Formats: sequence, structure tokens, C-alpha cells
Amino acid sequence: MSTDPDTGTPGPQLVQYTHWIYGLHALAVVIGAAGTATVVGMFLFGWPSLAAVVMNYARRSEVRGTWLESHFSWQIRTFWFALLWCVVTSIISAPLILLFGVGILTWILGFLAVAVWVAYRVIRGWLALRDSAPVLLDTAAL
Repeated sequence: MSTDPDTGTPGPQLVQYTHWIYGLHALAVVIGAAGTATVVGMFLFGWPSLAAVVMNYARRSEVRGTWLESHFSWQIRTFWFALLWCVVTSIISAPLILLFGVGILTWILGFLAVAVWVAYRVIRGWLALRDSAPVLLDTAAL
């Protein structure tokens, strides 16, 4: 069993599993920053992050009621909100490209902001996991 039913404490296997998920997300960010891909592109469409999101959903029920639940929610929300903000940025930038050409700048700045936000969330979450602490899910960090 992965979680102690009496205390709600996650087993070491689940903690290690969560480290692997953060590692996959971090790998996607590093590949995007260092390679020809973008951070956002690798985070949303690269195999490391896609595998991490599948891993989150696959074992999400096992962490319910433990401090790891906040990490799984944090990781899943990071993925879906990054996708949402990229769609919003694209919707806003597309007509501006056609009308004024300034849309290229808004697109680049929007995706850069999402990339910084994703990197921040991966780092913040992984540091909390290292300290065996939950990630506080506050709306200001979305």
C-alpha cells in the first residue's frame, strides 16, 4: 500500500514518484530553454511533460488525503493553465498580427511570461516536495 491508512502519510514510493514527475517537467523546461524548441512548446507538447501529466492522473487517487495531493493538483493545474494562457495569448495576438503587426510582439511576450511562470511553478513545487511540505494552492500563484 502506498499510503498509511491510519495517518494519511504517503509512502516513500509515492514521494519518489512525485519527484520523478517534477523531474520530467523540469526536463521539458530545460530542453525547451536549451534547444531549438520553446519552453512552452516542450512543456505542453514534449514527451517529458505529457508523460508527467499522465503519471499525475494515473496515481492521483492514491495521494488523496495526503500532503502529496497538493503537489499533484499543483502539477496538473500548471499544465492546464499553461495551455489556457497560451490559447488566450494566441487568440489575442492573431488579429493584432493581421491588423498592426504588433501581434508578433504580444505573442512572444505572452509565451515568454507563460514560460517564466511554468519554470517558477516547477521550481517552487519541487522545493516544497524536497522539504516534505504541501504546496499551498493560492489563487495568486495561478
